[in-house]
Amino acid sequence: MSAVIPEPILERRGQVRSFMEEHVYPNEPRLFTEDEQADALIAELQQKAKDAGLWAPHLPPEAGGSGSGFIEYAYLNEEIGRSFIAQLIFGCQAPDAGHGEILHLFGTPEQKERFLKPLVAGETRSFFGMTEPEVAGSDPTLLQGRAVRDGDDWVIDAHKWFSSGADGAGFGVVMLVTDPDAEPHRRASMILVPTDAPGYEMVRKVPVMGHEGRGWGTHCETRFTGVRVPVSNTLGEPGEGFRLAQKRLGPGRIHHVMRWLGQMQRAFELMCSYSLQRKAFGEPLADKQTVQNWIAESAAEIQACRLMTLQAAHRLDEGDEARVEISLIKFYAARVLNDVVDRAIQVHGGLGVTDDTPLAVMYRMARGARIYDGADEVHKMVVARRILRSFRDGGVWRFT
Repeated sequence: MSAVIPEPILERRGQVRSFMEEHVYPNEPRLFTEDEQADALIAELQQKAKDAGLWAPHLPPEAGGSGSGFIEYAYLNEEIGRSFIAQLIFGCQAPDAGHGEILHLFGTPEQKERFLKPLVAGETRSFFGMTEPEVAGSDPTLLQGRAVRDGDDWVIDAHKWFSSGADGAGFGVVMLVTDPDAEPHRRASMILVPTDAPGYEMVRKVPVMGHEGRGWGTHCETRFTGVRVPVSNTLGEPGEGFRLAQKRLGPGRIHHVMRWLGQMQRAFELMCSYSLQRKAFGEPLADKQTVQNWIAESAAEIQACRLMTLQAAHRLDEGDEARVEISLIKFYAARVLNDVVDRAIQVHGGLGVTDDTPLAVMYRMARGARIYDGADEVHKMVVARRILRSFRDGGVWRFT
């Protein structure tokens, strides 16, 4: 992997940076307001991103996007990720980004026409329905939601929560048990479920740390009671749900980490700038040893996250699933994100917990990073098992 950023990527990153400075940062207070004016502003900025050729950078042009691979997307997300709302402006918000990729890779022509095309165009949104309140989300082999075949249809009965983005979504990608007698990782399938299907209910937006959110940023409780959809809505083949989940969640996890790079860099910049201008006990906070330690540790950890993320992106671009690399960055970057934002808040004192800076929103979002798309402990288990397997087979683990 080259340490030199290719010139086309530098140019694209510069375009994104200019767009953020001109259109996103000045409008952040309005964009976070939940009203029709904010929705209209979001639509206006989305069109500007399309006109600038920056729309859907997670997907290649043949899928309706503007991207050219994971490495480029990592560098672009160092800018896009700096504002939580920006991913919506550029059309690469979770969970739609992951669904766009999986539909592009595994969708039938009919599925691409009905679901992928309007999703990538920003004409509809999607949600991901896997986690269930009755069983541990860290072990998806325990899922209880069922889809029973009846002729050419699936009949679905399930209870889900943390269905990300379900508020206002046009369809969901739902993980359901279709063969309860199969071996654990062949029991489930991924099924596309339109939200206007009779029997589907968005029960509520689950409040997270005191906030319900809106639209794409919500985590909802959903229920499926006798919902009937065609078998042709199955992604891949029946029983391939776990395989496709890994294909979806692997890139989805690195997308999260890419955005976190932007978050932690912005928090770092705020911490450094404020420490230089704020004085206490006769000198700037920047002269305090504790603050200097926080700055040095944060710089080292952020750079480590960047290099680990770029390595994982490089392997994905080469066609490798990069399971270990993605799990490594998922738990490591989640911790670094929490630590860097926490230090920045501490330097800002009382100001840091107000909404006069973006740090309070960052902090609320950061805590969930250690849980969603696989808790830290699960990813550490994956990494350790795969490394130890190499040694058991008579080999070693290489860091290259």
